[in-house]
Amino acid sequence: MSSLRELAEESNAWPFQEARKLLQRYENRANDKGHILFETGYGPSGLPHIGTFGEVARTTMVRHAFSCLSDVPTRLIAFSDDMDGLRKVPGNVPNREMMEQHIGKPLTEVPDPFGTHGSFGHHNNARLRAFLDAFGFDYEFRSATDCYRAGEFDAVATLFLQHHEEIVNVILPTLGPERRATYSPFLPIDPDTRQVLMVPIREVHPERGTIVYERADGKMVETGVTGGQVKMQWKADWAMRWRALGVDYEMAGKDLIDSVRLSGRICRILGGTPPEGFNYELFLDEEGKKISKTTGNGLTIDEWLTYASPESLSLFMFQQPRRAKRLHFDVIPKTVDDYLTHKAKFAGEDPAKQIQNPVWHIHEGKPPSDAAPVGFGMLLNLASVCNTEDKAVLWGFITRYAPDATPETNPMLDSLVGYALNYFRDFVKPGKQFREPTAQERTALQDLANRFRDLPAESDATEIQNLVYTVGKDHGFENLRDWFGTLYEVLFGQSQGPRFGSFVALYGLPESITLIEDALAREAA
Repeated sequence: MSSLRELAEESNAWPFQEARKLLQRYENRANDKGHILFETGYGPSGLPHIGTFGEVARTTMVRHAFSCLSDVPTRLIAFSDDMDGLRKVPGNVPNREMMEQHIGKPLTEVPDPFGTHGSFGHHNNARLRAFLDAFGFDYEFRSATDCYRAGEFDAVATLFLQHHEEIVNVILPTLGPERRATYSPFLPIDPDTRQVLMVPIREVHPERGTIVYERADGKMVETGVTGGQVKMQWKADWAMRWRALGVDYEMAGKDLIDSVRLSGRICRILGGTPPEGFNYELFLDEEGKKISKTTGNGLTIDEWLTYASPESLSLFMFQQPRRAKRLHFDVIPKTVDDYLTHKAKFAGEDPAKQIQNPVWHIHEGKPPSDAAPVGFGMLLNLASVCNTEDKAVLWGFITRYAPDATPETNPMLDSLVGYALNYFRDFVKPGKQFREPTAQERTALQDLANRFRDLPAESDATEIQNLVYTVGKDHGFENLRDWFGTLYEVLFGQSQGPRFGSFVALYGLPESITLIEDALAREAA
């Protein structure tokens, strides 16, 4: 039998493809750190969103894949660019008028509108860390403010002075005429207003370690570039971080491909080697627009976890990272059920298939063995038909269908029940719209109820499903999708639903007969 390392060397799962690329980098160049450094970046100008989590989750998957190929130690830094100036007030925070007074200041010097932390930057950093900690990520948090002020970037900032003209010439072709006339990688921080200034740099003095900039009032000010007296513009800042920290791997969204290229050129000028990387596609909202921290048009981490497990969120991140995907509430049910399906298959797969399975990457090679006899979509429809938000009601049906399952013996299923009830309450219940059946549909539904009466009580889901197919065909539904659409729209008040035979097996034949006859009576009245 092949070893894990041998299997990893052959696997085409994308984390292994990335890990092999990183291993080749390590083998082909000197690495005096003695470890591989992964980094993820976070701009805390808005509340943390799922895109930020996705970058950490995906990077962690590559990190684990690398550990299967090499014994070289690894570290992961979650870096917050919290010294960036506040450009605009996010639309999803309180006390917006107060924040307007602090536009331009470093995020760690903008008062916290929530009143819980020392600054807006610290608040958002804490929100990110709380989730990453709860999920169990192995990472080191680093703050740009702390790094600048502690002098960790001083040596590289001095290199920027020495190579100022060369670096400027890398960026200038990418800028418009007005911006080109004043560009410098340095952004001074005004000692009086504490604003991060985008002002003309008139002189550069490598021998003194200073720059001279022109304030808006025309005054020339000389300032050092160390100890947090300046920060770098972000492409330069990215390159500085790579060079100063020795970053080996960092992902970025597809919209940043050009920025990655420019930052890489600057990193080389500074004497460093840009990290290996991976460009993932962007998440889109329900209208197909890019999600944004500042506009808050995507799902937040907390919102996803109200309706589904962290593992399902990780699956969403694992699947097709190079394809743009809608990140809206309606993707949650399928994602949860896909996760359950992958987990159920895992134990029966051979090792080569197991390391292709998403749950292997989600759980770092050790997915839990607990199973759910009922899927998320089925639980949603059970809640819908019962019109309940009470866990006990759903468990009454579940234990009849799967006698060995209880909240105590299957806490994972109990969590699913809670998620499903939350989702039903907020998204299914408000949108339920029952329609009246046509004459053909009414006759077919009554016939289905009658035939259910003749089925043995112990009939399984397959037998019930076959009967449902037969009734549809007998009543002239040439396209059986139309027949199942009838069942969902008339009985559930929804456009889609579960595999109907499985639902009836869970709900019960007598209850399903009552469901049909109540629907017919409701419409007839």
